Amino acid sequence: MGGLVVISLDRRHVLVGLGAGLIAARSAHAQSVSADIAQRLSEAEQAGRVFGLHALLVSQGGKLLVEHYEKGNDEARGRPLGEVAFAPNVLHDLRSVSKSIVGLAYGIALAEGKVPPPEAKLYEQFPEYSDLASQPGRDRLTIHNVLSMTLGFEWDEISIPYGSPANSENAMDDAPDRFRFILERPIVSEPGARWIYCGGATALLGRLIAKGTGDELPAYCKRVLFDPLQFGAFEWHRDQHGDPIAASGLRLLPPDLLKVGQMMLAGGAWNGRQIVPAEWVKRVATATVTIDGDFKYGYHWYVGVRPDGAPSDPPRFIAGIGWGGQRLHVVPGRDVVVVIHCGNYGRANREQRGVINAVLTEVVLPSFVSRM
Repeated sequence: MGGLVVISLDRRHVLVGLGAGLIAARSAHAQSVSADIAQRLSEAEQAGRVFGLHALLVSQGGKLLVEHYEKGNDEARGRPLGEVAFAPNVLHDLRSVSKSIVGLAYGIALAEGKVPPPEAKLYEQFPEYSDLASQPGRDRLTIHNVLSMTLGFEWDEISIPYGSPANSENAMDDAPDRFRFILERPIVSEPGARWIYCGGATALLGRLIAKGTGDELPAYCKRVLFDPLQFGAFEWHRDQHGDPIAASGLRLLPPDLLKVGQMMLAGGAWNGRQIVPAEWVKRVATATVTIDGDFKYGYHWYVGVRPDGAPSDPPRFIAGIGWGGQRLHVVPGRDVVVVIHCGNYGRANREQRGVINAVLTEVVLPSFVSRM
């Protein structure tokens, strides 16, 4: 990589305008935005409102404005890595941001006619579990319920800590057959009625992609997403049986995750090539079910609408969110993409959200709101 400006910041560095030929064309506006973000980040960290930060990348209009890395303790889906000096060529866990990537891959496979459409019946796609299909209520479940996490299954990844065998994702990972484990969960809510966070839903999507395309999930994603976007290295964690963990197993380079957000802003296109069908990009970013207030869910992407509940077109934001402080945050109205990586895996949900909110609302977004 060439052409970078370095702004010193309390023994850390913010890399600004990374990319050959970009520096000469940098405007006073871009330089001001970058410097402001750097200053606010320093203040937020010194005040203790931002901690455990590993990487922060910000782009607008497809141009990289800020690329910031720190040192910190990290892990690879629970396996300690010790202190890591993060950089553009250092992989980072996405955790549940993986779900949003799988959601895009499903849309590509759908356009290829390889996977069933949202209205298809769920249990008809898994004839190997026909003994479960006859149980009351399961005939109403569709792929739409899988994509929107409105299956109504008994599932808890929120109140039970990860690492506990009682956590539904951990129990799924430990099960002799993860797909039977998912499909036999008791139905505790009317399908479609409410959002229940469920890594099992993503596992089902990954299985349907593999069955329909004949490729393992990582290989398919590499062929239809990662290679067209010119990704560097990546890794995908596997379970005890050697199967890729669709819901939370992906590790990417931070600049490559930024590309995903930039592609979303371009309606699924990259360098003049349509990677994800434009209609699918619109569909995943369309609110399907309310999580809390103006925080809603589309098809494996979080969607922010206006607080008054009125429709937002485009939405205030769309996002992929992962445990420990991972975030791909796309702001269509500002043409802005933000990538955040943190190592706060052992922190409570409230603390993780506090750091992410501080980075977004105190550090990054004020630059763009004030200048629009």
